[in-house]
Amino acid sequence: MSTPAGTKHTKLGSEDSIRRGPPVEVVRYGPGKRINHWVTAISLILLLLSGLAMFHPSLFFLTELFGGGQMTRWLHPWIGVVLFISFFILFAQLWKLNLPNRDDVKWASRITDVIGGHEENLPELGKYNAGQKFIFWGMAALIIVLIVTGIMAWEQYFGHLTSIPTQRIALLLHSLAAVAIILVFILHVYAAIWTRGTIRAMTRGTVTGGWAWRHHRKWLKDIAGRGRIDPAE
Repeated sequence: MSTPAGTKHTKLGSEDSIRRGPPVEVVRYGPGKRINHWVTAISLILLLLSGLAMFHPSLFFLTELFGGGQMTRWLHPWIGVVLFISFFILFAQLWKLNLPNRDDVKWASRITDVIGGHEENLPELGKYNAGQKFIFWGMAALIIVLIVTGIMAWEQYFGHLTSIPTQRIALLLHSLAAVAIILVFILHVYAAIWTRGTIRAMTRGTVTGGWAWRHHRKWLKDIAGRGRIDPAE
């Protein structure tokens, strides 16, 4: 499984390595990235619930999850700050691995094979495919929009810096970005469930050798080619 001479290496994460097994496992995420991921995910879910609670009177009952209306209004922006910090720690670690390349264009052009599960017709991929990269950059852009518009509408601390009309526009953009990020989040969760064996990467930190070979073969070959193989336990 060595990398041929002259082959351009794909980018690897600092923890990426192969455990001989049996069974063979590939380390995909270390503890820090996994904790970061779950803090981000939980923050996003809490923001969804608290945001919906304030969005329409029919959903006001959701404020009971946070201790009432006033507490919900106070907590919502602070959870947003946690989301922003958590995600962009993750962003700083992963953005280079999510830069688009030619393989992404080939993968996207064969989306029917992706949906049909015909992996043999797809190009060999590095650590992330085009769909995963779309979710990554979509989340990054939308979180920026949410934090900027959220600060503009955060009356307790920043209300004196923006006019009422500006705050109304900010709230409109905030709501639209919230809807968009909910859709991206649903897509992310669905893809993780649909591709069997993916969720364990963010629970155990590892994937099976077969999963890596089937879905991210170039990444697996590059790990082996660089000698990142742990001895059998």
